[in-house]
Amino acid sequence: MLAITLVFFVLLILGAPVAFAIGLAGFTFFLTSDIMPVSIGVQKIATVSQSFPLLAVPFFVLAGHLMNESGITDRLFKFAHVAVAWMAGGLAQVSIILSTLMGGVSGSAVADAAMEARVLGPQMIGQGYSRGYSSAVIALSSLITSTIPPSIGLILYGYVGQVSIGRLFMAGIVPGLLMMTFLMIAAYVVARKRNYVVKDSVKPTPKALAIAAWDAKWALLFPVLLIVSIRGGLFTPSEVGAFAVVYAILVGWLAHKVLDLEAIRRAFNQALSDIGLIMLIILMSGMIGFAIIFLQVPQHIAGTLLGSLTSPDVIVGVILISLFIAGLFFESTILVLLLTPIFVPVIEKVGFDPVHFGILMMTIVTLGSMTPPVGVAMYTVCGMLDTPLEDYIKESLPFFAAIFALVLLLLFVPGLVLFLPNLMFG
Repeated sequence: MLAITLVFFVLLILGAPVAFAIGLAGFTFFLTSDIMPVSIGVQKIATVSQSFPLLAVPFFVLAGHLMNESGITDRLFKFAHVAVAWMAGGLAQVSIILSTLMGGVSGSAVADAAMEARVLGPQMIGQGYSRGYSSAVIALSSLITSTIPPSIGLILYGYVGQVSIGRLFMAGIVPGLLMMTFLMIAAYVVARKRNYVVKDSVKPTPKALAIAAWDAKWALLFPVLLIVSIRGGLFTPSEVGAFAVVYAILVGWLAHKVLDLEAIRRAFNQALSDIGLIMLIILMSGMIGFAIIFLQVPQHIAGTLLGSLTSPDVIVGVILISLFIAGLFFESTILVLLLTPIFVPVIEKVGFDPVHFGILMMTIVTLGSMTPPVGVAMYTVCGMLDTPLEDYIKESLPFFAAIFALVLLLLFVPGLVLFLPNLMFG
């Protein structure tokens, strides 16, 4: 395992693409093994590609791009603006609400952050919001997509850890809504102190809110259809991804009448690039996943933790801290693929629910996209809004505090996570 780790880190330091760093590190195990031929490594890559549950990833990525082209994003923005723009920090509240709604559409934190930086960022700065505050709100609110279904991270976690994706989708709803609430409170507190308000804004009447909701009805309906179809047994999580693609095309073409062949072509081009990157990383991780299990790494880690710690909550807390540190340096997809096979057996051995752990893990590792030194969402937003990194870090502290408070609440009150999956699936 030491050789695999060294090769992986050396390649990353040298600037090799992540997929190749993972692949070559995996091949190192087979090249240095006396009992495992290299041909087994090739077979493991092929085996990963044959997974039916993994089809959900490209389908949902494509569906997200199609929905962006179909006018769904614009209608969700208008609904969020009518609903909360009148509050202190109104545009910040719009960003948080929009991330919650977009979580049920895009499933990607970076995609959500980039979209909001393009749409909301200039408006916030024009209304007098500081660049640091605007960037922090937009980047940190995109974390909500890590738990709101159809989160790509939850699909990968369920696939790698052999955990029910349907239960994970259900489990992510309440934490996602709580994250929205905690972030809105943090945004409100800061905005009240700085008098961040939208000019000439008024509290919406029930009629205005109803009109905005009706205009966005097809977008608001999609997450409901997703959950109902999985729970009712109409679709598996993979099949509902295909349904999402068809749904996005029909809404954009027939309902909104904005989706033409050129828009579909753009969506496919963008999706192919994203899918190629994600799937290459997933395929290459098959070898390392096999090596981790073969070398009994989970058993060794479990023995170490159980030898010094007794409380399941404390053990999971230690794991979450290690995941947060790792998330500072690695992208969330990589961590899910590499560390899920290690930690899921450990938490199951101490009696901790893997669905509960999955929600906590995805929240923590996705948070790395919003933190230095390699946060993709952070750099995306700061680059688009021309925000100095030190301003972003300073302004993001209240939002980080809100998220850490939520993680502690979810850790010690498991019913908040497990209530819906237990209710729906038993």
